[in-house]
Amino acid sequence: MLMQIIVQDLLTHYQRQGSGKTILLLHGWADRLETFEQIVPELALSYDVIALDLPGFGRTQAPHEVWNLDNYSDFLQAFVKKLNITQLHAVIGHSNGGALAIRALATEHLVTDKLVLLSASGVRDTGKLGRAVTKTIAKTGKVMAFWLPKTTKQKLQKKLYGTIGSDMLVAPHLQETFKLTVRQDVQKDAAKLKIPALLVYGDQDKATPVNQVGERFLKLISNSRLETISGADHFVHQADSARVSQLILEFLK
Repeated sequence: MLMQIIVQDLLTHYQRQGSGKTILLLHGWADRLETFEQIVPELALSYDVIALDLPGFGRTQAPHEVWNLDNYSDFLQAFVKKLNITQLHAVIGHSNGGALAIRALATEHLVTDKLVLLSASGVRDTGKLGRAVTKTIAKTGKVMAFWLPKTTKQKLQKKLYGTIGSDMLVAPHLQETFKLTVRQDVQKDAAKLKIPALLVYGDQDKATPVNQVGERFLKLISNSRLETISGADHFVHQADSARVSQLILEFLK
């Protein structure tokens, strides 16, 4: 069921299905809660599943000022409190939603029993990856396209972009927020986490390559394990939703 609530003066849209222990799902940059629509029904058979449109995306209002991951973490803390959720069983984050989950947990804005990272970003010091991103951003119609949802990719076939900041055009009202949020490195935060964590990456992921990002988080998060999905790209939860759902449910038991 799609619902709305006011959080920090922002009209916030979210979806809630199922019953049981509560799971919070966080989407990536320029995406929306529907990104999880292939896995939510399966998870909702056993859990109370909440997915929201983060501020600036989907049907949730954009922040009134420039935000970074800490501001988004504050928002999530207020969101959970507003819904009277006393305990989260798991936080599931995709792409930049994974980086946000790591930051929010490390700073104790969120507290959860378990963490699931789906193609999570947040490793910003990999030279090869950084050069690949810069090169991609400079191409026409392919502004970071490998980590954007299909609906957003369709909007990027018009101009030539030549700067690192140009892929904010997928959300022009969040240009400065992008610079602070999508580039924020969370490796030190990941090293602080002690809760069980499941890392799921696709072996065809060009945005957050498993050998550069997934394996790095595996080393940083002490109680973690890594699963690689064959043939899956950055949207691993859509490429093989059945396998990803199975992995998550087994992990959450």
